[in-house]
Amino acid sequence: MPNAVRELQVDLGDRSYPIFIGDGLLGSMDLTPYVAGSQIMIVTNETVAPLYLEQAKACFSGKAVDSVVLPDGEEYKDWQTLNLVFDALLKKRHTRKTTLVALGGGVVGDMTGFAAASYQRGVPFIQIPTTLLSQVDSSVGGKTGINHPLGKNMIGAFHQPEVVLIDTNSLKTLPPREVSAGLAEVIKYGLIRDTEFLAWLELEMDRLIGLSPDSLVEAIYRSCACKADVVARDEREGGLRAILNLGHTFGHAIETFAGYGNWLHGEAVGTGMVMAADLSLREGMISGADLARARELVARAGLPLLPPAEMTPDHFMDLMAVDKKNIDGALRLVLLRALGDAFVTADASPENLAATLGAFCQGAPD
Repeated sequence: MPNAVRELQVDLGDRSYPIFIGDGLLGSMDLTPYVAGSQIMIVTNETVAPLYLEQAKACFSGKAVDSVVLPDGEEYKDWQTLNLVFDALLKKRHTRKTTLVALGGGVVGDMTGFAAASYQRGVPFIQIPTTLLSQVDSSVGGKTGINHPLGKNMIGAFHQPEVVLIDTNSLKTLPPREVSAGLAEVIKYGLIRDTEFLAWLELEMDRLIGLSPDSLVEAIYRSCACKADVVARDEREGGLRAILNLGHTFGHAIETFAGYGNWLHGEAVGTGMVMAADLSLREGMISGADLARARELVARAGLPLLPPAEMTPDHFMDLMAVDKKNIDGALRLVLLRALGDAFVTADASPENLAATLGAFCQGAPD
């Protein structure tokens, strides 16, 4: 095993699991202790497979390893593509003792987890995320699912992995736009719970964009530690876990409006976080300096600050009405009492929300 492996635990009792973080882990770390049966199905996509499929197979020496390669893109996170996984499992006669392995970004991870939760009423799975966004967010916590044309991630299940293997070496093949998208979720953790981490990100942002291995390992470790703590306290999003959705209600509306895949998830979340900070300012909670600080960090990460030019406040309101956090028709948003202190509320002033939407949809915010 390579040196300098960072490890942390997601504490969920008898369903707890480790996260291993390091450079050069893929292909060199033995994951067979986390596989109960003899069958493995690696689910990946056409972009990742040529780069990392053989290395992933090497983590499961002595097991019968099959694979299925999906088309790449958020637009394929649907029933039709999910059925390709089930087709492969059935054709290869995988039993309820099989283990699925998600090798790829957030789309592959979400779909593989949902397939594992559903196949023969539930089989184990392993996460090997290869994008920054999936490494710091979607691979940890057990949220799985697919999109519906009317709303993102509206169909799915909670299903925790057996282990998460994060190899920062895989980030070297990411396009810069994907790196920026991942940094949105990293920034999120600083904004919602950890002002020391936020200050560290302000110092390290250029090194993160430049893919400095040491900086990446530290950022991923601290992001995963934050998420692991929140998930351990609220696995099924009964309360606290919803703060992990800072910017996501605005962001999911942008993604749905633009058409899945045209805006990356992290790009939409980046804009959404700035919008949430703007609304928090209008609600009298954070200062103008706080908003400027959040906006500057999002901009330095290479993320957009405004939604699509064609998007109107009415578009936002219609699309935000279809959000998993909403209860009994009430729009629930994640806002900031202060930097590092996020909360969920259904009590934001309609006038302030309208002002935020109007400012962003008209161009540069006030």
